[in-house]
Amino acid sequence: QVQLVESGGGLVQAGGSLRLSCTCSGQIFSGFDMGWFRQAPGKERDIVAAISWSGSRTDYTDSVKGRFTISRDNAKNTVALQMNGLKPEDTAVYYCAASTAAGRLLSQGYDYWGRGTLVTVSS
Repeated sequence: QVQLVESGGGLVQAGGSLRLSCTCSGQIFSGFDMGWFRQAPGKERDIVAAISWSGSRTDYTDSVKGRFTISRDNAKNTVALQMNGLKPEDTAVYYCAASTAAGRLLSQGYDYWGRGTLVTVSS
C-alpha cells in the first residue's frame, strides 16, 4: 500500500521558517501529483501547495504565495514544503497527499494521505 510519512513540524516564532518533508513508499512516486494540505482545529482541511508529477508545475493558495515553496525529488521519493515568514495563522496540522488524477493541481482529488505533522507558530 502507498504510505506517506511527514516530518519537520514543530514550534517556531512568527517570522521564522520550517521545512516539511514527506516520504512516499509502496508505489511509483513519480506518477503522482503531490500536495500539501493543512487543517487547524475546528476548521476544514485546505490545500496549501501542489506540484505536478514531473515537478514542472506548481501552485499555491493565495495566503502562502511568496512565502512557501513546494519541491520534489523523485529519485528520493520525497516532497518538501519550505515555509518562510511564518504567521500565527499558519498554525495547523500539515498533511502530505498524493493524487493519481490529472487536472488542476489545487482542485483535483487526492487519493493517499499521510498522518500529518503539527506546525505551531507563536506570536
